Amino acid sequence: MSNLAAVSLGGYQGSGSILSASLTSLEQSLKACELFGPITTALDVTAQGETAGQLFQSVNLGTRQICYAASGYLTAYASDLAALDLPFTVKNREAALAALDHSAGQWLSDQLGQNSSFKVLGFWDNGFRHISNSVRSLRTPTDMQGLKIRTLDSAIYRESLNALGFTAVTTDVSELKRVLKSGEVQAQENPLTNYNNFKIYENHPYVSLTGHFFGVLLLVCNRQWFDSLSAKQQHAVDAAAARATQQQRTLAAQQDSALLTELAQRGVQITSSSDLDMGAMRSVTAHIIERERQTLSKPMVQHYLDA
Repeated sequence: MSNLAAVSLGGYQGSGSILSASLTSLEQSLKACELFGPITTALDVTAQGETAGQLFQSVNLGTRQICYAASGYLTAYASDLAALDLPFTVKNREAALAALDHSAGQWLSDQLGQNSSFKVLGFWDNGFRHISNSVRSLRTPTDMQGLKIRTLDSAIYRESLNALGFTAVTTDVSELKRVLKSGEVQAQENPLTNYNNFKIYENHPYVSLTGHFFGVLLLVCNRQWFDSLSAKQQHAVDAAAARATQQQRTLAAQQDSALLTELAQRGVQITSSSDLDMGAMRSVTAHIIERERQTLSKPMVQHYLDA
């Protein structure tokens, strides 16, 4: 590869997203080091008719170099990523991210590298996921009965939501706004930042702060591309990714707090976790956690779930 080879980055959210802001920061850091050729970023490939799944494959295949991906999209390549998708297992985001910065993250990175062309550059904070709907305030699993809920393409996400009483269906993020507006689904689950950026409040005025999943995004690049770089270029990519990761995590924590106030002022009816029957929700999903703990690698249980 030429020392002045082009670099292409991609994401799947709009310009107002903290993910887009962090991806832009990464682009700027790479440009500033003056070690690469033209560097371009498609902040939202879905606006160009591409799906999120196609974005990930473009990096896996090497036609793009860098993107971020929700962990649930990549479990086919690294089965232990399922540990990040278990319901009601994370109460402290700082502890979870610290584990991913050390042994747990290295274990996942190695597993992903064995089964794909992805190289992990960092773990991003995609926030605690909460449930919104267009029908009523949801406080107990009984309230969730009979509602169809949209989620991302993760078997554990679907199973967990079904256990809560929903009928879970998967759509690509590019289809999210359409299925909400049409009423094909009555509920959806996402971090507050996505709820706000996709203007989900226009169709879903009820939000329950379930925090049922803590979302983790993987910032990845194509491993063959990275290996072809000079040592100086590799160091520049690692340093730029580290800066973007720190910025993204700071923005994620700040925005969660700010959005609660902003959404309440907009008239969204927010039900806090203290007003939810969290015990019942944990009870109906506990069997999923216990089953998955038996299938996960011991290092992942020890260094992430038990951390």
